[in-house]
Amino acid sequence: MGRKRTIDRDKVLDAAERVVRDKGASGLSIGAVAAEAGITKGGVQSCFGTRDALIDAMFNRWNGEFDDRIAELSEGDDTEPGGIRAYIAAARGDMLEQQPRNAAMLLLLAQSEAHQISTRNWYRSRFEKLDFSTDKGRRLRIALLASEGAFMLSALGLTDFSDAEWDEIFRDIMDLTD
Repeated sequence: MGRKRTIDRDKVLDAAERVVRDKGASGLSIGAVAAEAGITKGGVQSCFGTRDALIDAMFNRWNGEFDDRIAELSEGDDTEPGGIRAYIAAARGDMLEQQPRNAAMLLLLAQSEAHQISTRNWYRSRFEKLDFSTDKGRRLRIALLASEGAFMLSALGLTDFSDAEWDEIFRDIMDLTD
């Protein structure tokens, strides 16, 4: 009797990201992911169940990777400004490295209220760390919002700034954290 074949969940998520990158958010289906991963639709369903659960897993992974980058970039600086500076640097890095994925993930987010709720909670956890009763806390909030606005404009292809212009914009945003 042969050994039971197991499906690597991370490899299926990699395949889902490739589908989203290559075909856009509307191209994401259980069948498309199965074809990309070289497994059956049942194999994808055994890992995730539904398309929504697959998208949830993609968001969880995306957010986890982003949180890991923030932790790495903060270099142990647990202050409010240090956390926001790390967040801004991670957002800029994501813009440079992951624009097609970011655009597709934002479109997936817009399709589901459940995904929007979990994303709202994720953002709320960022803002809860800031003290808005101080000028510094309010500047940090503006810096966080500005970096997210820049990220979204870039991800959705709504600007045509050069990398040098984006670098300047992010330096200006970073100045708000001093």
